[in-house]
Amino acid sequence: MAFHNLIGRALCAFALVLALSSAALAERIKDVASVAGVRSNQLVGYGIVVGLAGTGDGNSGLTLQSMQAMVSRFGLVTDVSGLNASNAAAVMVTADLPPFLKPGQTLDITASTMGGASSLRGGTLLMTPLLGADGETYAVAQGNLVVGGLGVQGADQSSLVVNVPTVGRVPRGATVERMVPSSFLETPNLILNLHKGDFTTATNTAEAINGIFGPDVAVPLDANSIRVRAPQDPSQRVSFVSLLENVEVTQAEPPARVIINSRTGTVVIGGNVRVTPAAVTHGSMTVRVNEDFNVDQGQTVVTNGDQTIVADNEPVVTPDTDIEVEEETARAFIFDTGVSLSSLVDAINSVGASASDLVAILEALREAGALRAELVVI
Repeated sequence: MAFHNLIGRALCAFALVLALSSAALAERIKDVASVAGVRSNQLVGYGIVVGLAGTGDGNSGLTLQSMQAMVSRFGLVTDVSGLNASNAAAVMVTADLPPFLKPGQTLDITASTMGGASSLRGGTLLMTPLLGADGETYAVAQGNLVVGGLGVQGADQSSLVVNVPTVGRVPRGATVERMVPSSFLETPNLILNLHKGDFTTATNTAEAINGIFGPDVAVPLDANSIRVRAPQDPSQRVSFVSLLENVEVTQAEPPARVIINSRTGTVVIGGNVRVTPAAVTHGSMTVRVNEDFNVDQGQTVVTNGDQTIVADNEPVVTPDTDIEVEEETARAFIFDTGVSLSSLVDAINSVGASASDLVAILEALREAGALRAELVVI
């Protein structure tokens, strides 16, 4: 298929397919997949924040050495003992470099303390190179920090901290110095990577693309990737991807899964979960043990002529234990063949099961082979 007039020929078919698919449950390709190689890159750097109001690192050796190295760049020679880092802090600077960002453009950065600094409020980040995974410098950061947290300490060592004052941001605080190489305009094919791999979704995506741009334009490679033949003319490639990412695709139904968070008791049951015929009995037993003590203190009576003497004996303590057992009447419910999600939830809720009871019921159903779903515990 010739691509020199591909964009113009696809517009009518594209509009028609979008109109027909608007009534169906579908999602755009840009929401379910991404173009291979078109991604952000993480940058990191080590820097110094100065201008703090006594909330810095203090006598931290790392910060003092960094300050010594900083002033040495300007021809000053000083010893570490002559420096004080109470108004300075060592920080790690991080940023995400979006794809296709050009030298001279700016991006946001985040600075986080490394030492004992209690707050970065009012600080200024000195010029910090930001490195990529290959060790090359891709941006340079500098600027005044914006800190959303607040920390206050009294003379009696009492303190109050609001949010996190040890992390700050510099909006547009880094300038891009180098562009990350991209093969977007050079490769003859584009690869779409699904956010969630599924063979059916990959097939549906390829069919939706071919229905608009022509046969054999898209070929599913596996459950995660679809190869798309793209225009060779760079001036048409951006327009082609613009149309491509707005093609609507019907996603496959997810596999039957029951997700259980054992720490919070959260249970999520997928819509395709089914249960084969099974009977479940739910009940509970309460045992109460009350410990009490009976104290018996007798008396000794001694008669000597006309005189009677009454003396108290040593008290005798006798334990008295009372055990009560209460057992609720067991409540049972039966699952018929092919019970759906709503019926399953209604049946379990009808017996007043708690989150832990629900987890126990689902695990018992799985062990009995009646739960037609994958049980995932996170």
